[in-house]
Amino acid sequence: MYTKEQARLAGLDSAARFTGGTLLLVLSVLPVQAQTNTSTLPAVTVMGSQVGAGLTAPVSTGSGLDLTPMQTPASIDVISREQLEERGDHSVVDAITRAGGISAMGHPGNGGSSLSARGFTDTTSVMRLYDGMRQYGGVGLTFPFDTWPIERIEVLRGPASVIYGDGAIGGVVNVIPKKPTRGPVENELEATLGTDDTARLGLGSGGALSDRWSYRVDLSGARSDGWVDHGESRDATFSGALQWDATEDLSLRLSHAYGYQKPMKYFGTPLVEGGQQEALREKNYNVSDSEIRYRDQWTDLSALWTPNAATIVRARLYHIDSRRDYRNAERYIYNETSGLIDRSDNTEIHHEQKQTGLTADAAFDGRLFGLDNKVSVGFDVSASSFQHSNNTYSGTSPSVDPYDPVPGYFHSDEPTIPRYRNKADQYALFIEDRLALTPEWSVLAGLRYDHTKLNRQDLVSDSRAFERTYADFGWRMGTVYDLTPGLALYAQYSVAADPVGGMLLLSPANSLFEMSKGKQLEVGLKQSFWEGSGEWTLAAYHIKKNNLLSRDPADPALRIQVGEQSSRGVEASLAVTPARGWRVEANASILRARFDDFQEASGGAVVSRQGNVPPNVAQRLANVWVSWNFQPGWTAMAGLRYVGKRYADNANSLELPSYTTTDLALRWDVDKDTTITARGFNIFDKAYFTTAYYTPTQWLYGPGRRFELTLNHRF
Repeated sequence: MYTKEQARLAGLDSAARFTGGTLLLVLSVLPVQAQTNTSTLPAVTVMGSQVGAGLTAPVSTGSGLDLTPMQTPASIDVISREQLEERGDHSVVDAITRAGGISAMGHPGNGGSSLSARGFTDTTSVMRLYDGMRQYGGVGLTFPFDTWPIERIEVLRGPASVIYGDGAIGGVVNVIPKKPTRGPVENELEATLGTDDTARLGLGSGGALSDRWSYRVDLSGARSDGWVDHGESRDATFSGALQWDATEDLSLRLSHAYGYQKPMKYFGTPLVEGGQQEALREKNYNVSDSEIRYRDQWTDLSALWTPNAATIVRARLYHIDSRRDYRNAERYIYNETSGLIDRSDNTEIHHEQKQTGLTADAAFDGRLFGLDNKVSVGFDVSASSFQHSNNTYSGTSPSVDPYDPVPGYFHSDEPTIPRYRNKADQYALFIEDRLALTPEWSVLAGLRYDHTKLNRQDLVSDSRAFERTYADFGWRMGTVYDLTPGLALYAQYSVAADPVGGMLLLSPANSLFEMSKGKQLEVGLKQSFWEGSGEWTLAAYHIKKNNLLSRDPADPALRIQVGEQSSRGVEASLAVTPARGWRVEANASILRARFDDFQEASGGAVVSRQGNVPPNVAQRLANVWVSWNFQPGWTAMAGLRYVGKRYADNANSLELPSYTTTDLALRWDVDKDTTITARGFNIFDKAYFTTAYYTPTQWLYGPGRRFELTLNHRF
């Protein structure tokens, strides 16, 4: 039986490599065929429905000029509400990673939300936004987490500091909630039951209350026993907004969102005798009284003023409050002498993070040198604080049998008390401009200045640990040329910055270093074809980031800011309805990520990692989703997710293997208001690893095979 299982897993790995290669071939051939066939099949729209307006509808991410992805010289994906419902992704991270070139590397230490994009990782390089709002500091985002209140997700790949400030060299993901709409009140209910005692319930309602007032409210809750022992999780979320259209050109909207999570208290499985053991796949080595809890609140008051057809003015006053609590045994190492797993790093932590800010911008349509021109100017100001309480991460729990662990209890001799408080006062000024040189050719430029005053208070000694000011300019220059109607060629050069660590987590030692700098050159093609029944994109890029922290060759105990890493790659995507009732969506990315100049301490000496791949970077990624409406009211769906191998350490000595997971679904449209969907996730029960914890030899398994049945009803 064990030999058959090994063979099955090996076969799936081979299938993954075949799938990745086949997908690249499909992406390179299908658009050409589609364009060729357009001239011979003028009535092609009868073959299938529209794939959506992914390239032609304005997006809020990537520019303040309300441009479409076709008009923007950058790589932008839009995951619509329809796609979220069809794919059945309840987790925001699962939904995000269906986009091209994005992989997940979430674990409890980063709130389960960290991403990898274009060779760069974590919250200091891949930024997450909620409705365009940024939680400053790179601490580890814990909201939003549930897709029920989400309208769409916009993914911008590549440096985006000119739009959102430092910390976005890899990209930006903007999760946009459902908003109040005009029209009759509509309600929605969704209920899900699944394996592992999973249950979810979502309620939504929205519409017009009068000719000037409208609202939107969404509530959801979920529980599951998880795919590992003692893997229980619970969560609830609320999202609400009330909009007042004061006049025809002025509207005000008050929004509030709240999230409560008690996620799985699971920190991974250690290597045993140098490898992962299949028999340990569902084991959890945490203590029985462990705790992880997140509470998030996001409140904002926004105003939209359109005094005329050529002017848009937007302003937003917001407040964010996040509290996170941890009490866990976090480090597990297999002891070859005793045959047991030794547990240490008994850690109790409390985060209290707050942020209040005001952001505003104005966009104007006009003429410049007799040419059509659009310009946007704005500012952003915020005050943030982060208080960290801990027990100095000291304490141990009894060693346990790898195959039959007795959880035991948390123990630490150190008190959990407030240790430090970081405060950041930040402001930014930014400007963008788009000039249409001809009806087919436009140029776009942007500039942003960020200024941050950061200070740290040592709460144990009640003294100022440091005070530091950071300032940086980010800019980009791009152009878009319409080769034919619906086919655009673009190019962009951008300059961005990343902090050497999360701003609100910076230690006195790291505060001495400057920001890391990044530069990117990107070129690409985008096309909408078959009269909107197909879209494809192709992008090639090169990013270089310098001023990384590297070990001093003369003294391994010291760090100097001389390191450099780079990445270059190609990304492609395709969405097409090739025949009536069929829809195919696919994306793939090939990446070469390297440390160009980086050294670290190992065994008391300095070792060069030049040429190695940074940890948690998958250099091959692919997604495929196919749906087939095979008869009225019935739709079959299938999805593949491929993640290439990654490394758990800078030395590239520990390899997390590649994997492919397969999802299947069958939807029955009972009537126009009611659907019932049966889903199977990871139906071949592929054993795979999502990431390594802070300890490179401790890996987190992904979910195994699971099934769900969902009822959705609108009324």
